[in-house]
Amino acid sequence: MTYIALGILGFLIIHLFDFVSLKRIPLAKPLTWGAGSGLLGYSMVMVCLTGDRLPLPTWSIWLGWLLLIVSLFLLIYSLFINLPFRKTYVTTGVGERLVTTGLYTLVRHPGVYGFILLMLSLILVSRSSLMLIAAPIWIVLDVLLVVIQDRFFFGKMFPGYSRYRQETPMLLPNKKSVVTFISCLRQAKAK
Repeated sequence: MTYIALGILGFLIIHLFDFVSLKRIPLAKPLTWGAGSGLLGYSMVMVCLTGDRLPLPTWSIWLGWLLLIVSLFLLIYSLFINLPFRKTYVTTGVGERLVTTGLYTLVRHPGVYGFILLMLSLILVSRSSLMLIAAPIWIVLDVLLVVIQDRFFFGKMFPGYSRYRQETPMLLPNKKSVVTFISCLRQAKAK
């Protein structure tokens, strides 16, 4: 349970990231992001290595590895490629523009899907009974993080966010956002 608590602490530190971005505190942005993410990553690894093993069939472990690849792609693309890395995570202050392209045409917080898939994949790959407890807790904290960001921070950080909120669903894609996403994919392919 100590490692689950460390993961919770990691999320609390990550919550500070938006606050220090708005307050423009030098060096605090990369420190909060790195410390929070590092603590969460460490606790994920330790939870996977700790505790009893679930009696899962072999095919579920292979499914877990497939989901792990998909989840890492979604997370890396949505958080580090679709968003400008340096402006988002390193430079003091907030990014200079709101990203509404790529996965961000589908939903406002696509990283949540990558995180949920990551949690599911880690349960299957590690077969850790402790991960079965940690995953729902951390998923709820991730969703809570994006709800707080969406409601209290992003409107102050990015001009045009209220309009983006009206046009793009928060977590569950709708028909309009799916059509927009497919249209953007076609336009990118045509270039």
